[in-house]
Amino acid sequence: MKNAKTILLVSAIVAITLITFVCATDKDSAQAGSVGKHSADQRIQAVYSPKIPETMDFCGETVPLDKYYVREALDREMIVNTYGHSSTLLYFKRAHRFFPVIEPILKRNGIPDDFKYLCVIESGLTNATSPAKAQGFWQFMKTTGQKYNLEVNDEIDMRNNLEAATEAACQFLKALYRNLGSWTAAAAAYNCGEAGLSRNMEKQSISDYYDTRLNSETSRYIYRILAVKQIMQHPQEYGFYLRPCDLYPVIPTRTATLSGQNVDLYAFAKENGCSYKLLRELNPWITTEKLTNKANRSYTIKLPSAEGFSLKKIRTDRDKGTDFITKM
Repeated sequence: MKNAKTILLVSAIVAITLITFVCATDKDSAQAGSVGKHSADQRIQAVYSPKIPETMDFCGETVPLDKYYVREALDREMIVNTYGHSSTLLYFKRAHRFFPVIEPILKRNGIPDDFKYLCVIESGLTNATSPAKAQGFWQFMKTTGQKYNLEVNDEIDMRNNLEAATEAACQFLKALYRNLGSWTAAAAAYNCGEAGLSRNMEKQSISDYYDTRLNSETSRYIYRILAVKQIMQHPQEYGFYLRPCDLYPVIPTRTATLSGQNVDLYAFAKENGCSYKLLRELNPWITTEKLTNKANRSYTIKLPSAEGFSLKKIRTDRDKGTDFITKM
């Protein structure tokens, strides 16, 4: 009898164990099936090839999109800039602040408006420093900047003065256009140098940028400009929806004269009612804390406007709009 009870107890334990195991296995299987089904049902983000326009020009000069290698080179840059969301979004935001400075200078000097997009691809509209030590929005090398009357020394670097650098870029581009005969070639030479472009064209018996075999960077250069131009002129066609309030506002400033020798810029900022940081932000061409100014020159500097400098005050009604922008 005792043995029978023992056998019955053992059998009950085994049965309970088996039931528990089966239930656990079924639960795991159900969960696995649920996860698998969930993954299969997840919506995959749609990715589209950016639209290539049927016709396009750079500074009024026709882009030969009927040539497959031209169209495919443009297609590459359209894809890179359409899906490089962070960089391209920043182009839009910064352009709202800086294009109003660049555009009238280009126009006054007879330079086509399309060259503002060259500035975008050169620096992203920042005072960037390249590995080769090119500097500023227009990425001037030191010797080229000095050739076009930009002061560059241990205390002052006018390559970082947007107005002065844009004036210098205009003179440089006009010289390239005179010598090369087209704005497209002038833009390419801005990247690789006039001598390098001319040498390659002559060696290949070619007079057109689009048919000249060049180094990788210059081969992509015009197409990068064209892609940025197309996207910034038709943002919504390429998935960019920005309101005026998303863009960086123009900063209201006043001007003052900075002159004398051994000027302590910390003290100068305090005397003029702004922080040292803001003084340097508004005048990035100053590269030192103390201006010895051995040549005893006078400089026009920017200071915060007398009206105030809070974001609420510097945003205009235009900047606060809720409609999406349609062109930059």
